[in-house]
Amino acid sequence: MSSPTRQKTHAERGIEVIQTELNAIQALTKRIDQRFEKACDTILSTTGRIVVIGMGKSGHIANKIAATLASTGTPAFFVHPSEASHGDLGMIMNRDTVIAISNSGETSELLSILPLLIRRNIPIISLCGRPHSSLAKASTVNLDISVTTEACPLGLAPTSSTTATLVMGDALAIALLHARGFSKKDFAHHHPGGSLGRKLLVTVNDIMHTDDAIPLVRENTTLKEALIEMNNKRLGMTTVVDADQRLVGIFTDGDVRRSLEQPINIHSTTIDQVMSHQPLSISADKLASEALNIMNEREITALVVTSDQQLIKGVIHLHDILKLGIH
Repeated sequence: MSSPTRQKTHAERGIEVIQTELNAIQALTKRIDQRFEKACDTILSTTGRIVVIGMGKSGHIANKIAATLASTGTPAFFVHPSEASHGDLGMIMNRDTVIAISNSGETSELLSILPLLIRRNIPIISLCGRPHSSLAKASTVNLDISVTTEACPLGLAPTSSTTATLVMGDALAIALLHARGFSKKDFAHHHPGGSLGRKLLVTVNDIMHTDDAIPLVRENTTLKEALIEMNNKRLGMTTVVDADQRLVGIFTDGDVRRSLEQPINIHSTTIDQVMSHQPLSISADKLASEALNIMNEREITALVVTSDQQLIKGVIHLHDILKLGIH
């Protein structure tokens, strides 16, 4: 009597799906050829925008590809094919290029607008799984995103095919990013509202404490007076300057603890006797993220902001950086 077949675990099923989709992605590498080059050149020569269209699951992928292109230097937006047939086709200008996505290449809503695009000489880049389909044949260039097996065991739900399409879209976006010389600063200007944008855009000058908010004492100030200044400004430190107002030292909460362990008189001891000499400083035009890196490396909570002449311009504190979500 044969033993019953062991049912696969959820984890085993999950691994099968991932492996199937990995195989689909791996197959794409052989299709990055002259057609891919032509697609990139077509987009780079476009003086208008890139319009990405697709129905159903392909529509969701099209929307994401449009967003990735737009955030990496290639102006792009998504148009729903059904809405295009009912007025939104007016959003597509003669200077634009269309990226049309359909695994079958026979999506009726998409095919219905192709003649209008062709009549207006609008370039069409298709991401299609069937090179002999109506969409592929009508395209300026077709990128093959076909898969041998969907991860869905029924072969019905788009899984491997949508993953392959998404990866091909990413390949286009990043190839174009390099071609345009798109930089981190450019990327930040496209993402000003998120933590990434703040990390790449916010400078020390934007958030440092300035003017009367700067804890500051002269080097001949007594330890007691320095402690009062620290308490009033509440930054856990005070800067120390010479007669020319140049930075010569810093006195922190850690220095306070070390000083009070010694037999000293806070009324007569001057700050230059207990301060940290040659303190770290940063310029105001540096990114706040750079200041954070220095603080983390040196295990400190504040940096003095100075000019080239070592004149104090401000103080930046760890908490001010973290409040902005920069990490």
